[in-house]
Amino acid sequence: MEQEQKTGRSVAIVGAGQAGLLLGCALLERGYKVTMVTNRTAEEVWNGRVMSSQCMFDPALQIERDWGMNQWEAPCPDIEGLSVSIPAPDGSGNKAIHWASRLNAVAQSVDQRVKMPGWMAEFERRGGELIIENVGVPELERLAAAHELVLLAGGKGEIVNLFPRNEARSPIRQPMRQLALSYVTGMKRHDYHECVNFNLIPGVGEYFVFPALTTKGEKDTQACDIMVFEGVPGGPMDCWGDVKTPEEHLEKSLEVLKTFVPWEYERCRDVQLTDDNGRLAGRVTPMVRNAVLSLPSGRQVMGLGDAILVNDPITGQGSNNATKSAKHYFDAIVARGNQSFDSDWMTRTFDDLYNGYAEPVVRWTNSLLFPPPEHIVKLLGAAQQAPALAARIANGFNDPRDFKDFWFDAAATDRLIAQSMQAQAVA
Repeated sequence: MEQEQKTGRSVAIVGAGQAGLLLGCALLERGYKVTMVTNRTAEEVWNGRVMSSQCMFDPALQIERDWGMNQWEAPCPDIEGLSVSIPAPDGSGNKAIHWASRLNAVAQSVDQRVKMPGWMAEFERRGGELIIENVGVPELERLAAAHELVLLAGGKGEIVNLFPRNEARSPIRQPMRQLALSYVTGMKRHDYHECVNFNLIPGVGEYFVFPALTTKGEKDTQACDIMVFEGVPGGPMDCWGDVKTPEEHLEKSLEVLKTFVPWEYERCRDVQLTDDNGRLAGRVTPMVRNAVLSLPSGRQVMGLGDAILVNDPITGQGSNNATKSAKHYFDAIVARGNQSFDSDWMTRTFDDLYNGYAEPVVRWTNSLLFPPPEHIVKLLGAAQQAPALAARIANGFNDPRDFKDFWFDAAATDRLIAQSMQAQAVA
């Protein structure tokens, strides 16, 4: 992306994550003055605990490519498709449903411990000012006084709770899953193309796994697999509370697989954690917050990414949402020209993003946190016999807005199944 004429406009971004760093680097290339504030150095991020699973699908990866931010595309393993498995209810360890379909273009996952330090260096290379400090209300006031626009993109910490919860957009009020991550090496490859392998275990939760790129030592990277566990609260996969050590975390991971998805356990007999920090456990409450925070001075701050748009990771849309949010904000900031970034503009910018893209993603993601209705089980089963139907479901992860046409209405689902079966019979 070529450097454009300086605009002279100043933007501060709090939070050096997927959305904040991506947007900051893009704005620098357009001539904006950008200050980035984060509470950890690049070295602390690299050597710290994993933060997410971050499987990114092609539309989001293309935004990174367009902005020259795809530094790890070559070494990162490709994710070529998506598979779905549901165990047989008789406890036999067999699969009641299983299919795999290719994505239209590959997905990838780069450990944020690799990506964010690299992007922090790129941000400074492009001329941005990087400040390492904790940010509270006094620091926000100082940034708002010195910049024309302040964006809060940090998704964790108390400060994001200052943004009011949007009740109408947040129907879920408590965590719906106990989450755990394990970054491992030594996993046996399966006999079909590399996939995000979704295992849906009724009444228990979900397990999905996919290849990724992670840290190795102080500077190198290595291929790995990310194991993601989503346990229904109070159920048998809600089992991470007493796990304290890396060894216990891996042992618990394998115990869950052996019990509920033995075909996945067979692939994992020789796995090891990538490092002692290659593990995580916690809970997330899905939530949409209002986009504007008014400070005591009357100045305003705008939320970005998962500071105000928090999805459960069950559909793998977090980093994709953050990336598309960064692109939407970038376009809106550039289109604003020299006009002020007032609260009406902030609200309208986020509403356009939410109504045009995020709402269908939130709705679909939230739906998977509840027991699947009969028509969805029927849909997933039919995909075994109709490859085109499997492909449509798989590629919905690229752009989940497609699901609104058939996912939520049983009659629409039945029509899609009938059309797919008829087309398969003709073929």
